Amino acid sequence: MFHIALFEPQIAPNTGNAIRLCSNNGCHLHLIEPLGFSMEEKQLRRASLDYRDLANVTIHKNYNAFLQEIGDRRIFALTTKGSIPHDEPTYQAGDVLLFGSETSGLPDDIRNAFAPSRRIRIPMLANARSLNLSNSIAIVSYEAWRQLGFGMPDIDL
Repeated sequence: MFHIALFEPQIAPNTGNAIRLCSNNGCHLHLIEPLGFSMEEKQLRRASLDYRDLANVTIHKNYNAFLQEIGDRRIFALTTKGSIPHDEPTYQAGDVLLFGSETSGLPDDIRNAFAPSRRIRIPMLANARSLNLSNSIAIVSYEAWRQLGFGMPDIDL
């Protein structure tokens, strides 16, 4: 399947929703510290319900540690400043979808390290600022999975 990476997420319920989502679509969730909440926070547990044990979640001490673990997998940076719509790339099993924090998105240096073809955006109306993080994760991860025919690829995540 795919990897979902959250760069310094700040809002516990969004991460809880991402855990629940990943338990249902088979994506491996990566949380890049620092986090804006404790993994024991009540709001996180409420949003993820009892799905935490059904999701594959890895916490990374920082962005460099995350990059080391991901290795040579393709990474797509999701950003409102993206160059292409989220449905244009041809996704492959094992790809990484990197999302920034709810409050500030991806830092310029990280976002700009990606080629324009790897900076993707979700189309929105001109006056809209952004979508909720967990909604964005759902939109893009399900498009990627749709491209694979909603199958379950036999790969090691």
